[in-house]
Amino acid sequence: MKLLHVDSSINGAASVSRGLTRQTVDQWLSAHPGTEVEYLDLAIDTPPHFSADSMGIRRPAAADVSEAEKRENALAEALVSQFLAADVIVVGAPLYNFSIPSQLKAWIDRLAQAGRTFRYTAEGPEGLATGKTVVAVLSRGGIYSTSEAGQAMEHQETYLKTVFGFFGITDVRVVRAEGTDLGGESRESALRAAAEAITAATAGAEAVA
Repeated sequence: MKLLHVDSSINGAASVSRGLTRQTVDQWLSAHPGTEVEYLDLAIDTPPHFSADSMGIRRPAAADVSEAEKRENALAEALVSQFLAADVIVVGAPLYNFSIPSQLKAWIDRLAQAGRTFRYTAEGPEGLATGKTVVAVLSRGGIYSTSEAGQAMEHQETYLKTVFGFFGITDVRVVRAEGTDLGGESRESALRAAAEAITAATAGAEAVA
């Protein structure tokens, strides 16, 4: 089994999500010995934002391809191949301005490739990255899950579930730490809840290898 560990927080050692993804991976390895782990730090190895050159992967093979497009194609191929090779993906995603970090979005933009992670059919889109488990490790300074107003403002968990579902991944397990910036007691409560969610996510049914 192969596990891809992805972090996207810009906060280094002070990051809540980074601490929780480490805990998640450690517990996964304890529950699933022999799992191979590959690490991707998107705050350090950040893909460039999606651009016109990035669209070269959608051009016919016979078309002239610029050097910039070749570089973008090589990056997209490396990232999507790494993603598709993993059976389990642990993704750390802090909430920045009601959504995910732009670094994480840039990575996802490279994964969304027709013919690799999805395809369009006469019946509609079909995900091609089936049989994987995603553990989405989410951190939030405030609390969004307990009210309609908060849920309407949150485009982190909802987006990740949608995009991974679009890729055909039905096993998306959520670890959520929210309220981490609302004082010491709230932070401790959030981390306890996240630790319980990590135990449940890593001890659950086996990922399809």
